[in-house]
Amino acid sequence: MTSTRDAGTVPADDRRPHQDTFDSLDPRSGEVIASYPRQTPEQVEATVARARPATRWWTDLGFDGRSHKLAAWRQLIDRRREELAAVVSRETGKPLDDARIEGILALDHLHWAATHAKKVLGPRNAAAGLLMINHKATVEYAAVGVVGVLGPWNYPVFTPMGSIAYALAAGNTVVFKPSELTPGVGRWLVDSFAEAVGPDHNADAVFQLVTGEGETGAALCRAGVDKVAFTGSTATAKKVMATCAESLTPVLVECGGKDALLVDADADLDDAAAAVVWGAMSNAGQTCVGVERVYVVDTVAEDLLDRVARRAATLTPGGAPDSPYGPITMPSQLGVISGQIDDALTRGARAVVGGRGSVRAPYVDPVVLADVPEDSSAVTDETFGPTVVVNRVRDIDEAVERANASRYGLGASVFARQRGHEVARRLRAGMVSVNGVIAFAGIPSLPFGGVGDSGFGRIHGVDGLREFTRPLAISERRFRSVNVMTFDRPGWVVKVLAGLVSVLYGRRR
Repeated sequence: MTSTRDAGTVPADDRRPHQDTFDSLDPRSGEVIASYPRQTPEQVEATVARARPATRWWTDLGFDGRSHKLAAWRQLIDRRREELAAVVSRETGKPLDDARIEGILALDHLHWAATHAKKVLGPRNAAAGLLMINHKATVEYAAVGVVGVLGPWNYPVFTPMGSIAYALAAGNTVVFKPSELTPGVGRWLVDSFAEAVGPDHNADAVFQLVTGEGETGAALCRAGVDKVAFTGSTATAKKVMATCAESLTPVLVECGGKDALLVDADADLDDAAAAVVWGAMSNAGQTCVGVERVYVVDTVAEDLLDRVARRAATLTPGGAPDSPYGPITMPSQLGVISGQIDDALTRGARAVVGGRGSVRAPYVDPVVLADVPEDSSAVTDETFGPTVVVNRVRDIDEAVERANASRYGLGASVFARQRGHEVARRLRAGMVSVNGVIAFAGIPSLPFGGVGDSGFGRIHGVDGLREFTRPLAISERRFRSVNVMTFDRPGWVVKVLAGLVSVLYGRRR
């Protein structure tokens, strides 16, 4: 099975000291950080039921009132960014600076969602058309109600906040089930919100936490929420969808990726090499939009490989706060990474940096593989480790073909001086960075999501706000005139309308 950010894939007996709780562990040392309740379906249902009346209070605050509350939360997070970064670093093992970046990005998105919700979701006029010219037409976006968010462990602040912040700004309440690998991060976020929002009636039920493993996540899907936002593997996304289908609960799913970086002959190779190494190795490669495949035009392939190799060879993972990257957070992923490296090398690939010996639990040294068969698991399946495949192509058109051949379609990057934007538009992906890597994730106004096995639905931006609403269309008769929506209409009305339609729409333009 390919890599996954799903908490539920951790072997059950690894995290069950006794029946009612589970442990959060430091992946660098295996040290127990804290224990958290494994909440039952009945407890999850009670949490959702408690959120229901809070939804009315939160919605009735209006856009301005919610923006004020969310601003207070943002300011509190900003004051305690170091505290949050320490919690993230301890539960994931990532370096402190990487944890700090998560907090910074989350603050930016929280600000954007809160300040743009009114303009994006408030009432707007729509054209009534010829048939209903005597009506005023408006559209607005109403909150769906209670949103269940199932978060991942690899970016336990930034990724779920892409759903939490936008859902709250739109007027929903949220029940958050973080990964069981990072429950402390979820607890911190929920507690900080309650503190910032204050002791208002129902305020502490606006954003609530449930903890547990896969069973708790399934219980949340069945607990009567109005929408579920899930981030994790494609396999688990299908299970979430099947569970939600029992009650026709709509879902948003952001799954894995096998993101490609394309390098044309005229690219700045030093910039491209820096992007390859950071995109593939940062966060130990545990990034859904990380770089896993590189397609480089043959005339510059060896030059790019040399630059990538020199950069990658300088990186040594570790548990220190200033290490370039940390451990593999989920121990079972080490087998996936080893298997892909072995498959590629067995089938004739060459290891430019690292190799079979690079996997040394809980760390994996950088691995750069070249000339890997396209049907190798290292090319077809998500790795979620600090490895990257660099394959040469005859031209940028072949690079596009190979990039699009994946069943995934999340993000991508293109490095080219002349054709970058043109190439980006041809890629089957949800987001593309031109002469940069993963930049789209840091721009709050851009939608984030994929196609194919990478999922559907969008977080961030206008689309992210509307994702957690239902469009409400309203028509209002402005003045009395001939009404076609009645049995009392005169017989000539339809003939006149048909004639007008022929004049307006029947001619070639």
